[in-house]
Amino acid sequence: MEMFRVILIAWVAGFGLSSALRAELVNGIRAVVYDAVITQGEVDADAALVAGELQRQFRRQPEMFERKINEALAESLEKALQRQLILRDYVASGYQLPESIIDEVVQERIQSEFGGNRAKMTETLQARGVTYEQFKKQTRDRFIISQLQAKNIYQELIISPNKLEAYYLNHPDEFKMEDEVKLRMIQLNKATEAEAETARALVGEISTKIKQGAAFAEMASVYSQGSKRNEGGDWGWVERRVLRKELAGPAFALKPGELSEVIETPEAIYLMLVEESRSAHRKPLTEVRNEIERLLLTEEQNRLRKQYIDRLKKKTYLRYF
Repeated sequence: MEMFRVILIAWVAGFGLSSALRAELVNGIRAVVYDAVITQGEVDADAALVAGELQRQFRRQPEMFERKINEALAESLEKALQRQLILRDYVASGYQLPESIIDEVVQERIQSEFGGNRAKMTETLQARGVTYEQFKKQTRDRFIISQLQAKNIYQELIISPNKLEAYYLNHPDEFKMEDEVKLRMIQLNKATEAEAETARALVGEISTKIKQGAAFAEMASVYSQGSKRNEGGDWGWVERRVLRKELAGPAFALKPGELSEVIETPEAIYLMLVEESRSAHRKPLTEVRNEIERLLLTEEQNRLRKQYIDRLKKKTYLRYF
């Protein structure tokens, strides 16, 4: 944890951040939940996990970096608060977790994280500065939190068919599809003029073979240098905007089953075959039902989580510092 603090403070100091934010990085108490203390070190440790990526993203934007670090610290504090609130709810509700269950959960974690190798576990924990008792307590707390979340959030998650259909009807633009073609493509690259001459001769031969009955997919698997070679040049259903302009025009001018002329760009030479086409339409509900359900489940989960945490905050002593 101390290493995380050193790294985070070093990043912050290197960006010349405000004295207020630097003061926040002095280790101390950030909050108390009933009798549990949340320290600045805990908050820093969690925020440090994203600080490196934020530094890379906003290297030349110190003000934005400071804002993002502040957001990361606030999110870290809120996560710590929620953990302690749920653990307090466990105690206040009078739940009792048998020691045998805890031991079983710990063994499962040792198996999943360390392959059941206790020597490896001990070495890893020592490197992290964590004792076995701390590891056991962390595992116990994680299990308790997961169980209470399951009871108060996840078991309440129900998305009715009517709600799915209502979302689909009320958000037509989300499922709108433009004109599409089911496309296969052969690509021959031409980095040099010599390669260009070879590619032009080869694409002519390939085109002739296809017109004489050779399968486009087979020709693509043998000759294409594009990313879809192993799929027989199959790009599946594509909209016009997916293709570069030089390819989009010819592709959408083709009729199903029709082979394109040779198309040459500065980097490559192409042959295309349109297998099917379909006009602009809205995806049918049967096709997007799972997508909508995942979205609504996430929204409902967030709502229930907020409701649960708000309820805990109202009945638990909570103080920020």
